Amino acid sequence: MSSALENKELEFVRELRRALDESAASLPASTTDRLATARRSALARKKTEPVLVRVPSLAAAGLPGSLDAPAAPRRRSPLKRLALAWPLAALVAGLFAIAYFEDQQHTAELADIDAAMLSDDLPLTAYLDHGFNAYLSRSH
Repeated sequence: MSSALENKELEFVRELRRALDESAASLPASTTDRLATARRSALARKKTEPVLVRVPSLAAAGLPGSLDAPAAPRRRSPLKRLALAWPLAALVAGLFAIAYFEDQQHTAELADIDAAMLSDDLPLTAYLDHGFNAYLSRSH
């Protein structure tokens, strides 16, 4: 739900409450006394019922359970725990594979640069000369 819609609903509820409070204040005293008596008698007749508290839980795809089911403690079998943990293990393995692949690519690039430098006609000391590096940067 968007924030603007929630703000409009809250504003509507405030206005409704204000209007009900104003109209309740204008009721005659005999009416408010009768309403208070009726409320007290209704509360006295009301049976106390146990309150069922539902804790929302996410239902995994393909597994039984929903958000409307009462939260009861249950034990999961080791096989179900493994079924829930394998996506995390796959993610970790995928991240390690990506890091390994990028490291191999970086190593291959450095090896290509080293091979080009070693097979070049210039001596290695030319690359250490700052004047030669300046010459190369101006010529390109």
